[in-house]
This record gives sequence, structure tokens and C-alpha cells, in this order.
Amino acid sequence: MALTAERKYRLLVELSQRISRTLDLEAVLDDLLQALRSAIAYDAAGVFVLNRAVPLRADGNMIAGMVQLGFDKPLAEDPMLRSGRGIIGHVIRTGETLNVADVREDPRYIAGRVGTRSELAVPVVSESGVIGCLNVESDALAAFSEADAELLQFFASAAALSIEKALLHRQVLEKQRLEDQLAVARDVQAGLLPGGPPRLAGYDVAAVNLPTHAIGGDYYDYVPLDKGHLALVVADVSGKGVPAALLMASFRAALRTEIRRQSDLRALASELNAAVVEFRDAARFVTAVCCVLDATTGALRYVNCGHNPPLVLRAEGTREALLQGGPALGLKAGERFEAGVVTLEPGDGLVLYTDGVVELGEAEFGVDRLEAAVRASHGRPASEALDGVIAATRAFSGRAGYEDDFTLVVLNRLGQPAERASGGERRAERSRPVLRSS
Repeated sequence: MALTAERKYRLLVELSQRISRTLDLEAVLDDLLQALRSAIAYDAAGVFVLNRAVPLRADGNMIAGMVQLGFDKPLAEDPMLRSGRGIIGHVIRTGETLNVADVREDPRYIAGRVGTRSELAVPVVSESGVIGCLNVESDALAAFSEADAELLQFFASAAALSIEKALLHRQVLEKQRLEDQLAVARDVQAGLLPGGPPRLAGYDVAAVNLPTHAIGGDYYDYVPLDKGHLALVVADVSGKGVPAALLMASFRAALRTEIRRQSDLRALASELNAAVVEFRDAARFVTAVCCVLDATTGALRYVNCGHNPPLVLRAEGTREALLQGGPALGLKAGERFEAGVVTLEPGDGLVLYTDGVVELGEAEFGVDRLEAAVRASHGRPASEALDGVIAATRAFSGRAGYEDDFTLVVLNRLGQPAERASGGERRAERSRPVLRSS
């Protein structure tokens, strides 16, 4: 039957109505083959698509038989689909239309059903090229005309539109699914961070965590211990996103178990190092600072595991960097660590941070600016120091967001500072390499 403009229009309307009813790809293609039956007489038909073009099947075949009508048995194990051979494979590879009057005389033919004598196959073409084949078969010899080939190509164009529409819908659903999963992960990760600052007589504590992505690898924590002691921890997992977040969650579990059991910070760091070596992958490590504060005396024991050195900001204007410790956690087993101790006097402050605070992309905010931003809020709540650092870093970088996870903890010991013999001299800071974890 000739494919006149009027007939093309009627078919287009019919196919559009069928396609618009559902976004289920197989249902749409099945409707298309049913509509095709009213235009071309056939005994079997199918829509076959390259697996890489339509990643909805995982059967290992080169070609996915999306929809078939009239075949003797399912074609899942057919060699034509498995290796891309046969008339259908040839059409997909070359983009040619094949109208075979007698399949028994065509060496490319691979039998899919016993009664087939003639076959017509046309390519299914999308914007990216040939993605499949629309095929009809007949028990009669030379059953298909050139007009049938033209009509079948018209239906193949509709099949391409259906496939692209279904794939777009699948991508939207997949994107929404991932967003939903990330939202859940974000809520779970937020639940791993403290819900609020600890209540500690004589001290004011505040913290902020701003992940670059929905979830990240930065971590801070407060862990109340016995006899008026409080553990403070800041850590940074190398990398970003989901892998870093998973390692962070594992590190948190190990830390909270060990820090309540192990009072020796050197031994604690060794235990954490062994744990990270065990559950990390080869490309990741953790930098961390673990501190234990005696709230009564102000003594702060700490171990720095390859992390940005925390700052002790003395009331009279000097600064000390907490350097004692060892390498980042997880680089290799058997590492040894040293612990340090300082005393926080009334009026002193402690600043713990990750590299996302002092390294703003290509711009180096640095510890001097960090100190200045914290000191600008001296005498006011620690939460105002956080706000000041955030405002200062954003003004410095000219951006509202951060290229790396941003975590900052500020602890102030309240009260009036005592006179000190050290005067106004700033203590010189020793330097040692700090591994950048992200």
C-alpha cells in the first residue's frame, strides 16, 4: 500500500496517541507493532536495540530484543542477539534497509522461527546514530514491497522517538532516585554530627560543618568522658562525596569506641590508624586531631594525625600551633604517634579546622586571616566567631560556597586572663608537612 501524505498523517496521529498513553518502553513498542499489523501483513515482528543504546537490559547480549511478536520461542539466547549477527545485526551495523525475498538464499540469515521465508528489516535511527532495527517476517516468499519498506521506516522513526522518550523518562526517574538517596544520606550524615554544643561549665563551644556536596568527608565531634573530661575531634577524609562519607562514618564508629576505652592518645591514634588501614581503599586516608580537655584545670592533651594544626589563641595575643602527633591515618600499618599537652587559661581560645577553611580553591586564606577573624569576636560567644570566619572567607573568595568541605570548631575558656610572664611576644611556630585530604 502506497504511503500517501494523508496516510502518513493518520498513522502519525495514531502512533502519537499510542505513545502518549504510557512511558513504559516495552508497552509503547508493543503498541507500535500492533499498529503496524494493520498496515503490513506479517507473521512475526520485533524491535531490536543495541544494549549500549538502551541500558535497560543486563542479559549480556549485544542486542536486546525489546519486543517480539509471533516468534516460536523467546529470543534471549539467540546467537543473533548474543553476538549481533544475522540480518538484524547487519542492519544495525550498516544502517542499510534489507528486503530479503527468500531468507534461505541469504548467508546472513539466522533462523529465529521455522516458518520464515522472507524478511524486511530497517534501521532505527536516533540523533546519536543507528540504535536498533525494526524487523518483520513472513511465511510467504517475497512478501514485502518497496512501499512496505517505506512504511516500515516510518514506523521505525516512531520507535526511535518512543525509545528516546522512554530513556529520557528513565533518566529523570534515575536522577530523582539518586537525589532522594542523597537526601537520605545527607540526613543520616547530619545525624552523625553533634546535635548541639556540649554544656561545659567555664567554656563556650561552637562548630559548623558546610559540605561542598550533599554529603562530604569532614567530621567533628564532642565525646563526654568521665571526671569532667571532654574529647574534641576534627577529621577530614581524603576525597569528596559518597566514598568519603562512607569512610567518615566508619572512622566515627571506630573513634567513639576507642576514645572511651583508651585514655592514652598515642595508643588511640595507633588503634585508629589500624582501623582505617583495614576498612579504607588504597587511595584514601584520614587526617585528624583528637583532643581531651580537662575542664577543671584547662589541660588539653592532643594528638595530631597529619591534620592542619589547631590554634591556641592566647588572651595576650600570642598563638600556638598544636603539632605533636604523626602521619595521616591509613597510609600504612604500624605507624607511631606522639601526644602533646597545652593548658588553656581563662581568656584563651582553641580553633580546630579542616583545610577547606584556609584553602579556598586557588586562593590561600591562611591561618593568619583565620586568627584575625576569630579574634575579631573576642569576648563574644563562640558562635559569633564562626559567623565571622564564614563572612571573612566568603568576602576573601568572592563566592558564597566552598570548593572543599568546610568544618570549624571554636572553644573559648571563659573568665579573665591572668598576667603572664611571656609578654606580647608571639611564639614561633614550628612547621611540618600536613597531608591535604581533599
